[in-house]
Amino acid sequence: MPTDPTTAAADRIRVLLVDDHPVMRQGMAAIINEEPDLTVCGQAEGVRSAIAVASQTRPHVALIDLSIKDGDGLELIREMRNRFPEVRTLVLSMYEETVYAERALRAGAGGYVMKAQAASTVMDAIRSVLRGRIYLSEQMSARLARGERRGAAGGDPAAAGGAGHLTDRELQILRCVGRGLSTREIAEELFISVKTVEAHRENVKRKLGLASSGELLRYAIEHNRMNE
Repeated sequence: MPTDPTTAAADRIRVLLVDDHPVMRQGMAAIINEEPDLTVCGQAEGVRSAIAVASQTRPHVALIDLSIKDGDGLELIREMRNRFPEVRTLVLSMYEETVYAERALRAGAGGYVMKAQAASTVMDAIRSVLRGRIYLSEQMSARLARGERRGAAGGDPAAAGGAGHLTDRELQILRCVGRGLSTREIAEELFISVKTVEAHRENVKRKLGLASSGELLRYAIEHNRMNE
């Protein structure tokens, strides 16, 4: 990778930032643009805007949060893989790695970094996935190498283990419920039918052993709170 501070912008690694929090994007952009070999070529807050910006800027790497507008990060990773197979994707999220990292890799991401990590770790991850390597924490890499199932057995139902048994779409529904969205609002945000949302809600309750919508709401709020 080029390390010369005078490296021309055209020769730098172009990074697309996708996060629904403007302050987060601006802060990360400032950090990335300080790197001699990296430059932010565009920013987006959701799936559709990210696809549009990627079409215009042709980034080398897309840094994607899981919680974004008009969909979620896993959906965007799949779209990016289909539309721009040459673009590497890296997740930067507050959501627990043990629940979401393997899902992100299956969707096509090159790595997963928690937002609590140091900025230098994010920079290392960007360069690593650009080289075609998988970037995960040492703990998660060891976990996958051992073939362990995600999450822990039993315990608090709001712990990662319970949510780890949900499908990607069910986790997406769970996060929406935790944000206080109604069934109709979830359907509109995810572009699916109300009946489909209701079916997913019932599946989530069954898998997590929750008896009522009230229990589901409490669980979902706690799940989101634990990943803030």
